[in-house]
Amino acid sequence: MTQDNASPANMSNPVKPPEADSTVYKTLLESTKAIPWKIDWRTMTFSYIGPQIETLLGWAPESWVSAGDWAARMHPEDREWVVDYCVSQSRSGIDHEADYRALTKDGEYIWIRDVVHVLRNADGEVEALIGFMFDISERKKTEEKLLQLQKELEELSFQDGLTRVANRRMFDSIIQVEWTNARRNSQPLSLIMLDIDYFKQYNDHYGHIQGDDCLKQVAEILSSAGTRANDFFARFGGEEFVLVLPQTDSDAAKKIAERCRKLIFKAQIPHAKSLIGPVLTISVGVGTVIPGYQDESVDFINSVDQRLYQAKQLGRNCIIGGN
Repeated sequence: MTQDNASPANMSNPVKPPEADSTVYKTLLESTKAIPWKIDWRTMTFSYIGPQIETLLGWAPESWVSAGDWAARMHPEDREWVVDYCVSQSRSGIDHEADYRALTKDGEYIWIRDVVHVLRNADGEVEALIGFMFDISERKKTEEKLLQLQKELEELSFQDGLTRVANRRMFDSIIQVEWTNARRNSQPLSLIMLDIDYFKQYNDHYGHIQGDDCLKQVAEILSSAGTRANDFFARFGGEEFVLVLPQTDSDAAKKIAERCRKLIFKAQIPHAKSLIGPVLTISVGVGTVIPGYQDESVDFINSVDQRLYQAKQLGRNCIIGGN
């Protein structure tokens, strides 16, 4: 339930204490799902709390004696900041609201929104706090679902739709992070770029559906080539893939590149139209750099891509690498 225009902060005239108003007005207050309450500022005791509190939380109205009871019936993770915030705002005479998890009598927690209006006396001193509690559990559930959906959509935006490995967008982000780390710490950063040999001929012969299946299979195989948690694999585009290897020198990078080539060969994926042999192969370009502050990552990527091009020019199914 939302506060709409029922909250004291939105009313032109302060809500009078129920005991000072008519029976009809009190009945109206107590028939809503919003739970009205009043605390005397000097004693910090409840002078009133709506009977709806028992329906919502299980605690009888008479058990709400002081602000201490309010604070004690709050989730431990919320208690300190909510109490500090509400007290400081009240002392300053500022109307406010806070969301927190309230403890039910049976040990569960319900999300509450407390909307608070500060009452002052003729001298301008804080005299009392009045407000409404609202059950916002359903709203919180909806917010959590939306946050989860947003997270899933964000993850999908960094995932290649076909192969389910990271996509070019994710690669662009990762390479910049690792480039900065390598430059700051003067550590080597290696990059491997891989391309399926004669993939156009594969598609033409087997069809695009089987071509897509081939890309999925290659992605699954190559994603296991990096063995460390921070090794990063992605689809670069088309039939091209990349491996980002932080803190990896040239010799180690070449060994991983050779592992990639052997893993694909070992899979023995038929390729009847390859000009190299009867099974699918890959060409590989490898580069390693310790970035200087004048170096740019795009130049490094282009240099590795050039080595991949050289590997294809030299007959494919081979690795071209260097510092």
